Amino acid sequence: MKLKLLGLAFAFITAVQGVSAVVNQTTPVALAPQAQEARAAHVAAALLSRYHYKAMPLDEALSGRIFDQYLKTLDPEKTFFVQSDIDQLAKRRTKLGSDMVKDDLSAPFAIFNLYIKRATERLTYARTLLKTGFDFQKSESYQFSRQKQAWPKDEAEVRELWRKRVKSDWLRLRLAGKDDKSVIEVLDKRYATMLKRMARINNEDAFQTYMNAYTMAIEPHTNYMAPRAAADFDISMSLSLVGIGAILTELDDYTTIRELVPGGPASLSGQLSMGDRILGVAQGESGPMIDIMGNRLDDSVAMIRGALDTVVRLDVLPAGAGPDGKHKLVTLVRKPISLKEQEAKSSVQEVPDGKLTRKIGVITLPSFYEDFAAKQRGDTAYKSASRDVALQIEELKSKKVDSILVDLRNNGGGSLTEAVSLTGLFIGKGPVVQVRNANGRVELEQSTQANAVWNGPLGVLINRSSASASEIFAAAIQDYGRGMIIGEPSFGKGTVQTMVDLDRMVDNKKPQFGELKMTIAQFFRINGGTTQLRGVTPDISFPSSFDAGEFGESSFDNALAWTQIKAASYTPKADLKRLFPALVAQHDERIKNDKDFQYLLEDIAQFNAQRKRNEVSLNEAERRKERATLEARLAARKPATDSGKGAQKDAVSDPLLRDDGLQANERNLATELADEKARKNDKDIFLMEAVHILADEVGLRGSSLKLAARAKTAPSLTE
Repeated sequence: MKLKLLGLAFAFITAVQGVSAVVNQTTPVALAPQAQEARAAHVAAALLSRYHYKAMPLDEALSGRIFDQYLKTLDPEKTFFVQSDIDQLAKRRTKLGSDMVKDDLSAPFAIFNLYIKRATERLTYARTLLKTGFDFQKSESYQFSRQKQAWPKDEAEVRELWRKRVKSDWLRLRLAGKDDKSVIEVLDKRYATMLKRMARINNEDAFQTYMNAYTMAIEPHTNYMAPRAAADFDISMSLSLVGIGAILTELDDYTTIRELVPGGPASLSGQLSMGDRILGVAQGESGPMIDIMGNRLDDSVAMIRGALDTVVRLDVLPAGAGPDGKHKLVTLVRKPISLKEQEAKSSVQEVPDGKLTRKIGVITLPSFYEDFAAKQRGDTAYKSASRDVALQIEELKSKKVDSILVDLRNNGGGSLTEAVSLTGLFIGKGPVVQVRNANGRVELEQSTQANAVWNGPLGVLINRSSASASEIFAAAIQDYGRGMIIGEPSFGKGTVQTMVDLDRMVDNKKPQFGELKMTIAQFFRINGGTTQLRGVTPDISFPSSFDAGEFGESSFDNALAWTQIKAASYTPKADLKRLFPALVAQHDERIKNDKDFQYLLEDIAQFNAQRKRNEVSLNEAERRKERATLEARLAARKPATDSGKGAQKDAVSDPLLRDDGLQANERNLATELADEKARKNDKDIFLMEAVHILADEVGLRGSSLKLAARAKTAPSLTE
């Protein structure tokens, strides 16, 4: 969540979207704090100092940590500020807290304005380098990660860093086949886009960035959300919004339709298509048409969304039409949009086993969503992860699956209530997780589900990005011996957050202050341990490309420590440990003979080695030699019968060979969407191996449990 909250202010660093290369290169107008922002900071500080699980006084020590976190957020790679800037800014390092209590945000805004100034200077300098070109025969290298390095000592050093960065960007495009003229066009447009994004940063961006530096200086999972970010968070939890049903992106200064949501007003109208550009937005049947050309994407989206059953009119330039092409006026009525792509889904994978075929049901759950608002207003059909999974289980049972695999990879969590309810679908009634608040009081969260919906063999697939509610579910399944945990060690987030509406705290009639996602408790497994810091350790492990020191809870220097409490009273469902030696042996034997899995191991090793080197050569001959080596390695993977035609699509080929040197939205939209679709259809090696492991388990356990599971009828979910 942390990067999502901070991304708007400096997203240009990693995910630039294309716009016109003609921009104003002057330093943007300095930002100044608004009265409501200073007041919101004061209210947030009062709450955090008193009610946070790790409550800390807003003293000089915390002020220093806020300062450090703020700089880390603004300039994580240390390529904008120089040491003299840091020395100058550090004069207020220990005063940020006392200033906040006095409703004074002048210091953080001054820091932010200097950041904008320096970023503008660096990007303007980057454009000048394109006029002279580079010597690619010279032996030098580019360090792509500088987080652990010192600040550049002076202007000469920071310019040298940018020279190498631009040279690296140029070489990537050159290796991808672009001539120098095309390279200059792409990079000039890219850096111009970054400059334009800097010029569009506003007060809300600056304030939200600073407030997140404050919250994360206390503990990694407490965040501040400005009103617009809070609304987006609500959408992500409820999987619904009111709008026209179009996924928008920003391309060449246009708000562009990337995809249409099936069943939404935009799709049903038949008037809009992928690639159409929205030039203006008008409210109602007669409201004035407002030009949105060059707008920030979030501003355009806010204008297009609106209240249920209201009219929005769009001035549209059709896809493929030139800048002077004929426009069309599209009138739509806003309706509820369900984000079905993010719902739980299921499929059936078949695994041959001698004369038998094992059927493994796979349920993919992207998040633990729950429509809080609908639930609170008494809507009995409110949207939730556990309800959707229960429906998927019923469908899989009708297909007579032998086992079920719940895929929680990249599931960052969500509702604690949903984690408990989902666990109940597989264990029935019983304790799921223990929650300890700041006062040390421990409460036991229990499933009230009368009977399990699925009693058959079960597996849970996790990776390093499986966090929070995912870890609660996986840990409970493991502690009960209810199913096997397969994959990588999980993230290690063992804390509980609640949403605090700051406007409600002070009776604001309209949203002004935003919301806090504040850590109020820590959760513990029913066995007394915690997933905090250490995560959930799989029963059968897969290789990982993540470094625990760089990603996951252990990468935070202020994460809560691992600890344990008294175990809850619970009765394990089974002892699966007796099966693990045989399953691991079968797994090891299978992957030893599985070329795709072995290729994946090679690629992970290559990736880890490259990351540890933390540099790439800027010598063209050396890079082409590296590329040739990689191409030869991939060519050797083709089946002997391939004869060079229609080569087997390699789902795990080294990304360096697919690197076109472009950034987000610099590619053709249709091509990018086609590539995304192809990647989704690539063979999922980890998923298929997890499926085979569950098929092995079914064979080891025999048919008695399988038959019992099929005969079981599903009770209704407990409300």
